[in-house]
Amino acid sequence: MRRAKGALAVTIAAGALLTVTTPAQAAPAPALTAAGAIVIDGTNGATLMAKDADTKRPMASTTKIMTALVVTSLPGLNLDQKVTVKQEYLDYVYVQGASSAQLKAGATPTVRQLLYGMMLPSGCDAAYALADTFGSGTTMAARTADFIAKMNAKAKELGMANTVFDSFDGISPTGNNLTSPRDLAKLTQQAMASPVFQALVKTTTYSTGGTSAVANWSNTNLLIQPRPTGYGYPGAIGVKTGTTTAAGKCLVFSVTRNGKTIIGVLLNDEERYMDSMALSDWALGPATGSKTALQRSNTEPIPDILD
Repeated sequence: MRRAKGALAVTIAAGALLTVTTPAQAAPAPALTAAGAIVIDGTNGATLMAKDADTKRPMASTTKIMTALVVTSLPGLNLDQKVTVKQEYLDYVYVQGASSAQLKAGATPTVRQLLYGMMLPSGCDAAYALADTFGSGTTMAARTADFIAKMNAKAKELGMANTVFDSFDGISPTGNNLTSPRDLAKLTQQAMASPVFQALVKTTTYSTGGTSAVANWSNTNLLIQPRPTGYGYPGAIGVKTGTTTAAGKCLVFSVTRNGKTIIGVLLNDEERYMDSMALSDWALGPATGSKTALQRSNTEPIPDILD
């Protein structure tokens, strides 16, 4: 059998780990603690490495990537449309113990502000407000169910065969809010093609404009947060964190460096930041002049964020 020139496919453990190495990645991809993972070329979608990439797993708040895509894809969307915050959104967050944008009941944030409130601090109250606003029906339950149906329709449109949504924010009422690393990477590639979405996920902090109990929302993605509160990883441009008991720690990340962009997905990964930076260094070459997670000393701990 003749080997393909410039590429070598190595399969380990009956397909559990697939690494595709090219001249830009002369060595196999680093070992990961993630249960499922993938890295794709952000431009053409080619798979650079994969580990259990087609197994369905809980996705936690990475669900909000689809919530944002559905909203930002709506025809004639007015980002300056104001939405009244209902007490029910805040009660939901309290009962669920969910991550919150700390919206104020009666406040009237714009759709744009709600998107930032959902994607930066991972506000489930903001996600609820968006689903309630852009779903159809005469009751809140009907509107949110319709919005989730829109999420599933978009997943089908994108060919996400191993994905099903039962939630607008990742808090699954049935345990059936599932995706695969490959599907989530495909979704993210589509979302990152939108300038609005890309602006959301690469933002470190955003003013709440008085709609929240806090003055500014901070992005839970520590890859893009500057040191010392984050890793300040060179070239990081997003995308979304997620953590629940069922899903573990999850991270969807995108990095642009040396003229190339990658998108990566890590599901149920205790070392999601270390793994994301190691994979990025492998795929794009080491970040010049930066300290990656693998080079940090134990005296520089960076706390994880519940999201």
